[in-house]
Amino acid sequence: MEIFKQIAPLRARLHGLRKSGVSIGLVPTMGALHQGHISLVEASKSQNTITVATIYINPTQFNNPNDHQNYPKTPEKDILMLQNAGCDVVFCPDDHEMYAEKSRVNFDFGNLDKVMEGKFRPGHFSGVALVVSKLFNIVQPDRAYFGQKDWQQFAVIGLLVRELKFNFEVYSVPILREPDGLAMSSRNLRLTTSQRTSAAILYQSLQMARKAIKSGTPLEAVKKAVSEQVNKTSEMKLEYFELADSKNLTILNDVDNSVSSILCIAGYAGEIRLIDNMFLD
Repeated sequence: MEIFKQIAPLRARLHGLRKSGVSIGLVPTMGALHQGHISLVEASKSQNTITVATIYINPTQFNNPNDHQNYPKTPEKDILMLQNAGCDVVFCPDDHEMYAEKSRVNFDFGNLDKVMEGKFRPGHFSGVALVVSKLFNIVQPDRAYFGQKDWQQFAVIGLLVRELKFNFEVYSVPILREPDGLAMSSRNLRLTTSQRTSAAILYQSLQMARKAIKSGTPLEAVKKAVSEQVNKTSEMKLEYFELADSKNLTILNDVDNSVSSILCIAGYAGEIRLIDNMFLD
């Protein structure tokens, strides 16, 4: 496995590989890796000759400076996990390499970045789009892989790829969960033992909501039940729970069987913010 910290030598190496006719898969990460990230590497390896993983905690996507400062960092463990997973190339730049000067570029994705995550994390998706555009330009992959847990992010990136005419495919890989259902997340590393136990309520609430909606319970009643269930759980506080069109993330006020719907939830365990989702069908 080759490790690069600078853009120029990485580009040169990938250019040489590309000339030999190989296909390249890209797995962007912010480190603190877990098996969910490794599933992205495995998906890439199944479809490409070379897999490139990136490890970079992108400052422009954090609207909370404390969240950025406290984001878990496990670089040695990350490198070992990627090596054991058969990753071919790792790119782990520093801030100066990615942002040699203060960025003045902003993205607007219309409704996609105004609801749910966009509503509670203003500027987040503009920062995501900026760093992902940089990585796409640097690596020039044939395919790129993202986790379903960040479904709204995936929808934003899909629009980015279409709008900017990037000539490759993006794939969403299903969520991997802990035995109690908690979605695997780098932020889970920050949970105390009691918070970790309580956090499983997000998945349990999604399960309950999906079952209730499919049995005909009105959406407003389901929302109320989810709010009560999460907020009565020790150390948990609900931020939002929504049913949305999975394609354009339009918030649905009622079940619409003509569209593919997704249940999205976000909550806090102490000061640690967690998200999850589940398709209705």
